[in-house]
Formats: sequence, C-alpha cells, structure tokens
Amino acid sequence: MSRKPSFANLRDRSAIAPAPAPAKVAAAAPAPESEAKGPASRQGRKQIAGFFTPDMSLAMHMLARRQDRSLQALMAEAFNDVLRKYGESPIGD
Repeated sequence: MSRKPSFANLRDRSAIAPAPAPAKVAAAAPAPESEAKGPASRQGRKQIAGFFTPDMSLAMHMLARRQDRSLQALMAEAFNDVLRKYGESPIGD
C-alpha cells in the first residue's frame, strides 16, 4: 500500500529546492495607436460629462428609449440647440 506524502514533506521539499528563476517578462510593447484611444466609435471624440439629478437622468434615459435613440444622440441634439440659442453654429453629432 502506497503512502501519500504529507503536506509537511512538500513544505520541506520546497524549502530545500531553490526557487525557480522568474521567467523573464518581456517589456510590454506600447499599445498600437488605435488600442490606446479606445474603441473606433470614440476615435477623434472627447467626452463631455456632467452631474444631474436622478430625475433628470431618468427622464433623459426614458426619452432616449422612447425615441429609439442613444442618450449621446439626445445630448448632441441638446448641445446643438444651446449653440444655436447663443448664436453659435451647431456642430453635429
């Protein structure tokens, strides 16, 4: 009948055996330009964010859902409306 080694023996063995040399990790290559800036849909764009009440957030999300548009599309429309209101040219999306 074979006898299973005890965990104490394994501990002693690892204490005697030299630790394996850590594998050389190749220096991480810089990410290609396209990966560094996020998804393709965000290329050439900058984020505009703000903090609003939960009621405003809910209303905007519900409007986007009813209009079958994204919240971002509604925000772009709103920003363009503000630009027009103050005599600026709308930019688009």
